[in-house]
Amino acid sequence: MFVFTQKHSIANQFIAELRDQNIQQDSFRFRTNMERLGALFAYEISKELPYQEISVTTPLGKATTHVLAQQPVLATILRASLPLYQGFLSVFDKAESAFIGAYRGPHKEDNSFDIVQGYTATPNLQGRILILIDPMLATGKSMVSTYQQLLKYGQPAQIHMVSIIASKAGVDYVKSSLPEAQLWMGDIDEEMNHKSYIIPGLGDAGDLAFGEKL
Repeated sequence: MFVFTQKHSIANQFIAELRDQNIQQDSFRFRTNMERLGALFAYEISKELPYQEISVTTPLGKATTHVLAQQPVLATILRASLPLYQGFLSVFDKAESAFIGAYRGPHKEDNSFDIVQGYTATPNLQGRILILIDPMLATGKSMVSTYQQLLKYGQPAQIHMVSIIASKAGVDYVKSSLPEAQLWMGDIDEEMNHKSYIIPGLGDAGDLAFGEKL
């Protein structure tokens, strides 16, 4: 598992600004910081992907280099992850994309909830490199449920799961449910409240990026 905050980098500043309740008032800056982190995550993930050697003709001769052997599929859970996804797309600009509508159902008396799966649009995933993007990993149920939904469209060769802020319980749940997944986290918080929101977290990423929903 990769965690940005385990080492010092500019990613720490972007994460700190996403958490800051004063800076959060600027939704453009909030979205921009998510995009920046998406590009940084994409760069780190790119180091782990398969490459092939090619020859490039320059005005003065030929150069040999290595490029991606396969473009990934970027899967984003609507709506909160769209800015983070856009950062990925700016790096993996030849990637195909999958879009999934998934959200928490109503809280029950014990404050538990089910994940409601809705809209899905995806290319064939058989043998592909799948990068599943969601800015917050609280209980981990959305990630696991969405991945299981995507398996209807083929078995990926690799699965990478990306979140900016995760809870320790959510990380543990995903690891136990999907041991084949490689996790890429911005930071990990120890706690969740009684409604399964990450503490200290950063609030509702979708609302902060796009406005409060009814």
